[in-house]
Amino acid sequence: MAYTGRFGQTDDYRRDELIRIIEHSVEKLTLQELEALYYDMSTKNYINDEY
Repeated sequence: MAYTGRFGQTDDYRRDELIRIIEHSVEKLTLQELEALYYDMSTKNYINDEY
């Protein structure tokens, strides 16, 4: 596990913190904003519709 001196935290802790922030922000998006985000992420292959 790498140490990030800039944040004074482990990479795993920082990753978890960023996920919490992003999840909280996504919950506030409108349907149109969510659709735009989904489209952008799917065209960049960050999202895979195969479950």
